[in-house]
Amino acid sequence: MIGSGFGGLNAAKALNRTDVDITLISKTTTHLFQPLLYQVATGILSERDIAPTTRLILRKQKNVRVLLGEVNAIDLNAKTVTSKLIDMETVTPYDSLIVAAGAQQSYFGNDEFATFAPGMKTIDDALELRGRILGAFEAAEVATDPAERERRLTFVVVGAGPTGIEVAGQIVELAERTLAGAFRTITPSQCRVVLLDAAPLVLPPMGEKLGNKAQRRLEKMDVEVQLNATVTAVDYKGITIKDKGGGERRIECACKVWAAGVAASPLGKMIAEQSDGTEIDRAGRVIVEPDLTVKGHPHVFVIGDQMSVPGVPGMAQGAIQGAHYATTVIKHAVKGHDDPANRKPFKYFNKGSMATISRYSAVAQVGKLEFAGFIAWLAWLVLHLYYLIGHRNRIAALFAWGISFLGRTRGQMAITSQMIYARLVMNWMEQHTQAQGVLAAAEEAEHAEQSAAG
Repeated sequence: MIGSGFGGLNAAKALNRTDVDITLISKTTTHLFQPLLYQVATGILSERDIAPTTRLILRKQKNVRVLLGEVNAIDLNAKTVTSKLIDMETVTPYDSLIVAAGAQQSYFGNDEFATFAPGMKTIDDALELRGRILGAFEAAEVATDPAERERRLTFVVVGAGPTGIEVAGQIVELAERTLAGAFRTITPSQCRVVLLDAAPLVLPPMGEKLGNKAQRRLEKMDVEVQLNATVTAVDYKGITIKDKGGGERRIECACKVWAAGVAASPLGKMIAEQSDGTEIDRAGRVIVEPDLTVKGHPHVFVIGDQMSVPGVPGMAQGAIQGAHYATTVIKHAVKGHDDPANRKPFKYFNKGSMATISRYSAVAQVGKLEFAGFIAWLAWLVLHLYYLIGHRNRIAALFAWGISFLGRTRGQMAITSQMIYARLVMNWMEQHTQAQGVLAAAEEAEHAEQSAAG
């Protein structure tokens, strides 16, 4: 199994009592509950509350081996997966393979935006954003130029999906409740929060009715919702936007959050290239067969954000249902009851979707039922508690929500230089490593030419 998200972890746990040996390979040590990353970024939750260690979750399941490493090769014909940790490479053979490598932030071909507008896909992203959000208020407090102070107090969130509206709402609540009265030069509640999206609607997947309700609630909180607005440039000082009419304008801002799109892991393309007739969609997801397998490879399953199936959103419930389907097939195969040609196709059951806007306010869609407000917020709270792994994490989250939503404080307000500057250092190291590689290749070529000439 590749990946320790909802798909990979649930697949491993589903085979607990099955006579199989499982190897779970993940590039992180944790099972990350991504829907709550925005609460780490805004100081409500600690990263440990939403990211228990995968190895500890599975330590009592003796048929599972957990390997830390980045998968850099999958050989469908040899039935092997190659992963790398530092300079150590591991080749793992398989009989059945479940690819649940998840998704990464998409900047729609403008990856240079990431330096100035972090996404919301990893713990590192959330911690960096916490540093940038809280750091913006600190910088505004010491700024002497009014224009610079205004820039520091302007926050732009790109993407009006669930993550975008949740981040925008929490920045407002952070400023108005938690930071109220904590500064002497600035008034945090006077910050400007802008929510941008190229679409004409907030929360497009949830429909116009709920989208309009969410927009009205955000605007009541003084969030500036700007739709039909496409980002064309992002830099240290701010962001450039092209409106529907084609005109460009500029928003000067210090803190930018990117919540505007996702792309599947590059493993999807790697798999498709080895399978005759298998394709990937625009987001890099594998267009799988009705049984979630790759064409010509009936024991290679692709699930979660990595799979492209009409009507199945990139959400936890899709990954969990895909994991259940794939492991059911594997159980039948172990018993000798599996016939790939006659498998029942995967059927997705939509359990609905939810998004919080602010304290005590959310929107929810369950089947044809749509509702908003406090009841939707309670439903959101219960559902997210249910999906969190481990009693300790559920209790910790419930306690943190209590002090944040019933009171005004937040338990995770510390910021460090590492949070703010880690991305810049990593980018420099990557560029330096690439430069060294190019130099080494040039020296090797020169040496080869000299040897040939000699």
